[in-house]
Amino acid sequence: MDIDELMRRLFEFYPDGCTVDVREPFFALISTVMSHRTRDDVTYPAAERLFERFSTPEEMVEADVEEIEALIKDVGFYRVKAGRIKEISRILLEEYNGTVPDEMETLLKLPGVGRKTANCVLAHAFLKEDALAVDTHVHRISNRLGLVVTKNPEETEIELKKILPQKYWRHVNILLVKFGQNVCRPVSSRCGICVLNDMCPKILL
Repeated sequence: MDIDELMRRLFEFYPDGCTVDVREPFFALISTVMSHRTRDDVTYPAAERLFERFSTPEEMVEADVEEIEALIKDVGFYRVKAGRIKEISRILLEEYNGTVPDEMETLLKLPGVGRKTANCVLAHAFLKEDALAVDTHVHRISNRLGLVVTKNPEETEIELKKILPQKYWRHVNILLVKFGQNVCRPVSSRCGICVLNDMCPKILL
C-alpha cells in the first residue's frame, strides 16, 4: 500500500489533522486519562470544567474527590477516574516536583497510564516526534486496511512504526480516531463515502 498516498488523502479529508493540538502537560495527562472509554466530545468539556476549578497538581490534591467526581461525572467510570486524578497529582508532587515527566518509561509508572495515554502526552504536550498513540480506532483501522496484522494496540504500535515514516507518527492518532468515529466505524462503516475505499482490501475483495 502507498503510505504517502493514504496519509495525503487523510490529511486532505481532515485538514486539522495536519497540526498537532499542543496542550499543557498536566491538562494533556489528566484529560487523556479521563478519555478512556469516553468520546472526545464528552471528555474535553468535562476536562475544561475540571481545570477551570482545579488546574494544578497542588489544587487537585487538595480538592475533595466528591467535587472532582461532580465536575467529570459525564465521563465513563468517573468515580474511578476521580481517584486516579488525585493519586496522579499526589505522585507528581511527591516524586516529580509537580512536573509531568516527558519520558515514556516514567509516565507508565503513573496509575491509569498506558502506552496510548503516554504517547498522547508525549505527542501533544512535548511534541515528541517518536510518539505514536494507538487506541482501539487506530488498532482496528490499521488491521482493516491491511497495514498490520496484530492482536492488540501494543503490537499495532510496534508494527506501524516499522512501516510509517516517522513524520506521520504524531498525526496517526488524530486522523484515524476521527476516521474511525465517522467513516470507518466498527459497525455500519460508511464505505460509500470513504476516501480510502479503492485502497481497502475489504472493499477490493
